[in-house]
Amino acid sequence: MDRHKHISFQREWEIDTECAYMLGECDAYVKALTDIPLKPEYRDRLLRVSLIKGAQATTAIEGNTLSQEEIEKLEEGWRLPPSKEYLEIEVKNILEAFNSLLLEIVLEGNVRIVTPELIKEFHQMIGKNLGEQLDAIPGRFRDDNRVVGQYFAPDYKFVPELVNKLCTWLRREFHYNDGQNFSTSVVQAIITHVYIEWIHPFGDGNGRTGRLLEFYILLRAGLPNIVSHVLSNFYNQTRPEYYRQLDQARNKRSLTIFIKYAVQGFRDGLKENLNVIQESQFSIFWHYHIYETFADIKYTKKTAFKRKRELILEMPINQEFDIDQIIKLTPNVAKKYATVNRATVLRDLKELQQLNLLIKVGRKYKANNRILKALMPSKKS
Repeated sequence: MDRHKHISFQREWEIDTECAYMLGECDAYVKALTDIPLKPEYRDRLLRVSLIKGAQATTAIEGNTLSQEEIEKLEEGWRLPPSKEYLEIEVKNILEAFNSLLLEIVLEGNVRIVTPELIKEFHQMIGKNLGEQLDAIPGRFRDDNRVVGQYFAPDYKFVPELVNKLCTWLRREFHYNDGQNFSTSVVQAIITHVYIEWIHPFGDGNGRTGRLLEFYILLRAGLPNIVSHVLSNFYNQTRPEYYRQLDQARNKRSLTIFIKYAVQGFRDGLKENLNVIQESQFSIFWHYHIYETFADIKYTKKTAFKRKRELILEMPINQEFDIDQIIKLTPNVAKKYATVNRATVLRDLKELQQLNLLIKVGRKYKANNRILKALMPSKKS
């Protein structure tokens, strides 16, 4: 075991000030995501996208070539030719595992600690029905020695002992039963994932198993399911760096840099998703405001009324447009303005300004969403 001193089951990492701050940001983003009220249909759509992205990412790291769009089609009943059927099975195994664990944790409130049996169960999930495409028996530790690139995995005879030590150490090091804060759970999830990669307990499928454990620990800690794909997605997007960081952590016998790399990607992914959701929510409230404003207007010409309302509803938030661009914003807007003259266009724009729905910036116009932003709580510095 001399060549495997990196599998020390000791705290061979430091959380410096920068990393601790990023972990705090992760915690804040998770709380913000948890508190955002979402319509059930929108939440369901976000969850579906998240799970598909997560399945695509974790299998792509291992060489699966299916795109997110192709996986969406598979979910709708599309089928691959027999020669590529294993790609479909790989992805569907991950999706089924995600959904099973979501049901267990979120709906049933059942959480488990990491044990050898749980690790085998997760491997069984990812390897089901893959046959010869998985160079391992699903749910069973390997009974031969393996070399991955230039890495000689520990002798198979030591695998059961190493996995037992890992599970015992995780309980002792991270004190799950005593109550963890979210930052500690993030570190545990990352460490568990890396140690599965290092121990390599199965002949094949170790990466997917490690990342599924990471997913499970984060969900168990309260990560919203609509952003459950974030870490796997980050690893896939930075795949060469992901492998380089794993090798560096092993060679230096230190997980400090890998943890920081993973936490930064996790933080950035959470922030990006929060921004997207907040923009979507803001857009919904902006449209409500437009409808409420027009509801108070007494009109004599229904066509003009609907034309102006359609125009402001179709105008993207935070973009500026000149008159020629405005009357061609969308096919619907273009159709309504195709039969009116320029004077009518200018009159419509002026009336939208008078309603405080539109503002003029030089020779261009933009939606006056600042009227809603002014009602939002200001950010404290």
